[in-house]
Amino acid sequence: MKALKTLATTAVALTMMAGAACAQAAGEEINFGIISTEASTNLKKIWDPFLEDMAKATGHKINGFYASDYAGVIEAMRFKKVHIAWFGNKSAMEAVNRANGEIFAQSVDGDGNPGYWSHLIVHKDSPIKSLDDVLKCDKSLDFGNGDPNSTSGFLVPTSYIFAAKNIDPKQCFKTVRGASHEANGMAVANKQVSVATNNSENLRRLEKTAPDAAKNIRVIWTSPLIPSDPLVWRKDISADVKTKLYTFIMSYGRVGAPDEVAAAKAKLAGLQWAPFNPSNDDQLLPIRTLEANKSMLKVKSDDKLSAEEKQKQIAALQAEIKSYEDKAAKADKSSFSTFRTTFIEADKAKKSDVLKKMIADMASKLATAATN
Repeated sequence: MKALKTLATTAVALTMMAGAACAQAAGEEINFGIISTEASTNLKKIWDPFLEDMAKATGHKINGFYASDYAGVIEAMRFKKVHIAWFGNKSAMEAVNRANGEIFAQSVDGDGNPGYWSHLIVHKDSPIKSLDDVLKCDKSLDFGNGDPNSTSGFLVPTSYIFAAKNIDPKQCFKTVRGASHEANGMAVANKQVSVATNNSENLRRLEKTAPDAAKNIRVIWTSPLIPSDPLVWRKDISADVKTKLYTFIMSYGRVGAPDEVAAAKAKLAGLQWAPFNPSNDDQLLPIRTLEANKSMLKVKSDDKLSAEEKQKQIAALQAEIKSYEDKAAKADKSSFSTFRTTFIEADKAKKSDVLKKMIADMASKLATAATN
């Protein structure tokens, strides 16, 4: 039923966007995908001002694409109905793997944090005080899991909590339901589930959108730091569109008249972000490592596999992890890493002329790559 629901959601979304996608081929419209961390009505309020500014700066009509789940945006990008999107790292990895996606920018936390954190949350009056209370696994608790393509709502808690302890949530809890961050937060606040996944960014959002509910939420587990969310575009969008998008996004809240910069920063603050930083697919290497480690733990606990087959799969996954670690070490010394560091330093020093040139140079480089 879940698979049929996802297919139905995707089919409806693709049909709605088909006409606009054809127009983009003529350079008229761009469809911007936004993952479903909360209700689309709430997302539209904070995203529409940003998308309107993008339309003015690029000269293209920008259509916000709001699907009911992460898979809807991934599949829309795969079928060329979404051209650029905001993803979490896990969903970005899926877009890069199977939707011809490419990371080009990274969000920056409005409070200056280098990333964000996954959480397990309970009602403030819950007797659950620690992770050990959650993992007693007597099937007495109702668990609110995240979207399967969510980094903080699914991949991180699955890897660090359940896979690490060889625990199947379906065998541990009374019920397991998947939902958005907002839905999980509200379910906990209203005592509809005993414990749920969430993240630091959405809990801050709930303090604004549902302050009474936010007061009823207590965090009982916090993950290691997760890299900030990326922006992804399809590799095959035109060089002209890439140039315009990159120039707008990397200049937004940085370059322009003081009142323009202030207005842009205010709109980014609504998204809980500061101006974007440059990024690329190397951002996903820690997430790929995490996913491979999760797969390896699953193989180790699979009693249906023979010892020989188990060892074969583990060896392949260990080699995969080693390749990601090698790529990460190489990425730290790459020319792009130097560019990113220099860009961030120039931004901190408010060297707008330097930033303009760096943005123009990178936009040209990316546009050239698009034509090759």
